[in-house]
Amino acid sequence: MTDYAFAVAHHLLVFALAGIIAFEIAVMRPDMTAPDLRRVARVDLWYGIIAGAILIVGFSRATFAAKGWAYYSHNWMFWAKIGTFAVIGLLSIVPTISILRWRKSALEPGFAIPPREFRHAREHLYLEAALFPLLLIFAAGMARGYGIIP
Repeated sequence: MTDYAFAVAHHLLVFALAGIIAFEIAVMRPDMTAPDLRRVARVDLWYGIIAGAILIVGFSRATFAAKGWAYYSHNWMFWAKIGTFAVIGLLSIVPTISILRWRKSALEPGFAIPPREFRHAREHLYLEAALFPLLLIFAAGMARGYGIIP
């Protein structure tokens, strides 16, 4: 039952993170107002919380669940999945910093999101979304025994 509980939690968290990325892509526009930016900043905070929870649940699953750490630690697909997750996390820093900066600046009269900054943040969101399927590809292979390093 432990393995099942970790698997369910891990999958729900990963899909929640995908939903947050989709939300941010959908609502990010160059004409966002202060209330828009506050809402996006709150959702972006959940991005960080959920990403942290994914790491905790994922490594707990790899350590304490059915297959155990020995299975995962010798699997290149596991490490590719972890590396991809790390790259996605690093890419998310730019939109997060931008959103926080814009939220603060939006209180000033005549505020407008600088077009170059907006494009840069949006490009990072699209890269995150483009890399996300790799997590699922590596996870599916890893779960089926592919990638084991002899």
